[in-house]
Amino acid sequence: MSRTDQADHATLVEEVRVVRRAGLLRLRELRLPALQALAEARAGEAARGRHPVEAMLREAVSALGGGSLQSAAEYTFGLTPGTRDWAPADRRSRAAQEYGVSVERFRKHHEVVIFGEVVDGLLGAAQEPAGLPLPVPAARPGDPRPGVRRRAARPDVPPSHRTLRVRVAGRHRAVVLHVHCVSLLRDVDAVVSPVNTHFVLPAAYKSSVAAMLRQAAARLSPSGDVLADPVHDELVRWTADRGLDGRAARPGTVAVTGTGALAGQGVRLLLHAAVAVPRRGTNDYDVHPDDVTRAVTQVFACLAEERPRHQPPLRSVALPLLGAGRGGLAPGESLRALWAAVEAETARDPRWAVHLVVRDHDNADLVERMLTGHVSPPPTALPRPGASW
Repeated sequence: MSRTDQADHATLVEEVRVVRRAGLLRLRELRLPALQALAEARAGEAARGRHPVEAMLREAVSALGGGSLQSAAEYTFGLTPGTRDWAPADRRSRAAQEYGVSVERFRKHHEVVIFGEVVDGLLGAAQEPAGLPLPVPAARPGDPRPGVRRRAARPDVPPSHRTLRVRVAGRHRAVVLHVHCVSLLRDVDAVVSPVNTHFVLPAAYKSSVAAMLRQAAARLSPSGDVLADPVHDELVRWTADRGLDGRAARPGTVAVTGTGALAGQGVRLLLHAAVAVPRRGTNDYDVHPDDVTRAVTQVFACLAEERPRHQPPLRSVALPLLGAGRGGLAPGESLRALWAAVEAETARDPRWAVHLVVRDHDNADLVERMLTGHVSPPPTALPRPGASW
């Protein structure tokens, strides 16, 4: 690449960066001389009523060949349907999920790669005769069509359970992935609930995992009034018995309580994993991946201790993506951290049946892709909730 070419490439990368930051809705307000010149050079290409720079970017992104690179690029620029008016921070956060990395890691590495790949495509297209579409890489057998993501074909009411075949200790194991609210779990012996290091539960009306489990465990009157709040009361006693009143426990500590009304759904234990460290002077929390791994390891230690106390013995456990809510961890980071412990513990004792719980199908696709390397078509039958390894 000559110095002139390098300068052109650098200029285009900077202008593409400006487009990402401003968003498609503000394209007409931006001064983009290099991109505009490329768009004018390809004036023979139909823009379908769109701004010529947007049309050119869409062609460049569609030529990336599918996969995480293309889907992350689509979110980055707001090309995914429904994201056109998203704030730049929201687009970046969602794009980072495609790679399962933190927003900061995505900004420093993957986003830079995306800009470079898009600009390479734009410059390559400039060498083609005007009016020709950008080349699209040939699909390999079994791949989705380039430019079309598998999840675009998802049915209007997708299944809320998936059974994943995951390789652990040289053997394929079944992991049940639930895509619904955690309080809907049934016939799973133990459920893990993330909590702050003070073991103070959020109000039951909130939407966090801990809040929904607290609400589901409460005993209510016919009119919906709370008659008993057993999980909250047990945690208060647990912290008092250990001299933790007003003091924080070590991150990774796990408290075991009963399940209150959740017992009617076949849930026998709640394990409260202290992974969220309150940030002084704010309403925010910090979650470190190492604390997630340590907490999940402790979860299995508690389960091994509790197992002989129950008849029939405990055999299944459900885990959400710990720390991926207000804790700020990217879903992929959370999965890596908790799976390190799950893999080690289930290799040691393969009797445990593992369930993972997420709220939406985007995160479910991420979990499936990270654990199996692909996203399967919807199953024709639902797995049994208590299906074992």
